[in-house]
Amino acid sequence: MDSKKNRLGLEMTPYRGGKTTLCAGCGHNAISERIIEAFFEMGVDPKQVVKLSGIGCSSKSPAYFLGGSHGFNSVHGRMPSVGTGAMLANRKLIAIGISGDGDTGAIGIGQFVHLMRRNVPLIYIIEDNGCYGLTKGQFSPTADIGSVLKNGIVNDLQPIDSCTLAIQLGASFVARSFSGDKKQLLSILKAALGHRGTCMIDVISPCVTFNDHEGSTKSYAYAKEHDEVLGDISFVPFFEDISIEYDPGTTTQVTLHDGSKLYLKKLAEDYDPTDKLAAISLLHETARRGEFATGVLYVEPDKDDFVTLLNLVDEPLSKLPLSRVRPGPEVLDQLMESLR
Repeated sequence: MDSKKNRLGLEMTPYRGGKTTLCAGCGHNAISERIIEAFFEMGVDPKQVVKLSGIGCSSKSPAYFLGGSHGFNSVHGRMPSVGTGAMLANRKLIAIGISGDGDTGAIGIGQFVHLMRRNVPLIYIIEDNGCYGLTKGQFSPTADIGSVLKNGIVNDLQPIDSCTLAIQLGASFVARSFSGDKKQLLSILKAALGHRGTCMIDVISPCVTFNDHEGSTKSYAYAKEHDEVLGDISFVPFFEDISIEYDPGTTTQVTLHDGSKLYLKKLAEDYDPTDKLAAISLLHETARRGEFATGVLYVEPDKDDFVTLLNLVDEPLSKLPLSRVRPGPEVLDQLMESLR
């Protein structure tokens, strides 16, 4: 039995899900574990969460965390539409969508584009392994040039960089992490919970069955050797005392939507996560070197989200009575009269 309780007085059990059916060692399972920890430690009520997914190994993940939350497994690549509808119907929900590099970068790329530009309040996680793990390991749209399949086929197509695309299109929180980096990924997820807007998190998540061999650029070994960490991430939620010690000359502080504080301690360079051009340049430069930058790449804490832009009423639309959402016959009569 769990003994530790969070600020809601809940134990860890309500934050867990079913037993995973994914391959042993799959990076997706590590991501699910971090989601459980983040929501528990942030004191999020599971009943206020909606979990969304499309199709693929990644889209099975919501079954393995937050078992008491609402859930919707959509058709392939269409999770952004369902998520947008859910948040418009009930703005009080906390939405988390799990997708894959195929689900997002191929059949779902059009939906991904419009979700990013709208800045819908949703945590969008891409479990990125560079292959179609559910259909025998073919290259996905995020596979790097020169990466090699287990059968020896070499990829010669330019990959889609979801982080660069998300920043350019308007997502207000963009990050990349590695499923094996527990501390970094947990901090990023907590910060995403404190942000109001689209939080796009690309997580390199090796496929142990089809894409974890020598020659793969999404393997555990490659990720550990080519991960360029931007800096240490510390996150202090609004309900805790803000007490953290950093050298003022090497730390950037970002105040998120709910008043939480995100601290980024710079290590190798003077990097500003609020500079959009710097973020895009960093992504291009690390990709050119065959590496990938991890951490919070870009954040725009003051950008209005899609629900706010639509100027909806404060109450969830799903809870409004018909008298407030359906005009009476007299309104139709007035309209018809005005058109005579």
